[in-house]
Amino acid sequence: MFSGAAAAYLSEFGIEGMGVVSTKASEVRGSVSPDGQRIVWGSADREGGPGGRDLWQATLKDGRWQDARPLPINSPAKDYDPLFSADGRWLYFFSDRPGGVGGDDLYRAAVLANGGFGKPENLGPGVNSRGDEWAPTPSRDGRHLLFASDGFGGAGRQDLFVAHWDGKAFVAPRPVPGVNTAADELDPAWLGDGEAIVFARSKSVDDQPVRLFVAQCDGRRYDGVQPLKLLFNSEDGITFAPALDWNKPGELLVTGAAKAPRAGKYDIYRMKAPAVTGKVGCF
Repeated sequence: MFSGAAAAYLSEFGIEGMGVVSTKASEVRGSVSPDGQRIVWGSADREGGPGGRDLWQATLKDGRWQDARPLPINSPAKDYDPLFSADGRWLYFFSDRPGGVGGDDLYRAAVLANGGFGKPENLGPGVNSRGDEWAPTPSRDGRHLLFASDGFGGAGRQDLFVAHWDGKAFVAPRPVPGVNTAADELDPAWLGDGEAIVFARSKSVDDQPVRLFVAQCDGRRYDGVQPLKLLFNSEDGITFAPALDWNKPGELLVTGAAKAPRAGKYDIYRMKAPAVTGKVGCF
């Protein structure tokens, strides 16, 4: 999955799929299927998709990601932030395609036995507001959904929320305890079964820099927020869109711009996931 050029950096991180996944375009939020056979990601400017932002996929062949192509569920609108569910049955993403509740909405599409995808379904008003919802992230057991939104109130513009599955839909989003501030919090990822969380924080989503942080659950709220330990996750850098690899849960994919190895503006990198030292009870 890594290019040979990344070999010297694997002690800390390596670039994912040089020239296939990570290219001269901007590639964001890589997610590996639970069986490890395919990876999906979003691209803001890669040629070949129907919209300005599209979902892409590559498959594992001879130990490397190959055959990158846009997903058939893309629309002429914005489609972004993909993530496989832990059981491999669903692909979650956000889109501003017609027919939504408002702004960017959360969707999911069934993953079919033949490797294709079912018709995308809007997750409904339980988690979609008239504002923008991003980065849908189901828990390992599928009973909770973590996401970012500017449409449910909160401490800043974009904040992190968690909703629960009531048997029919994800509903009743509430702020993730301990992490939301007057800055923008976005791009959340569970660690373990929610004992810890990784997320991005920026003074404003319209401004740079963006930095990743880790917080551990103390049994009621996420506490001790610290920057993710990664060389290019700096105060003046751009690092975002973390996603745990369900096939290798000890590894985390992140998006950023390292000095080397580097393919384009934003690339997808693989690193060891932070240690989980927290407790259950934060959602």
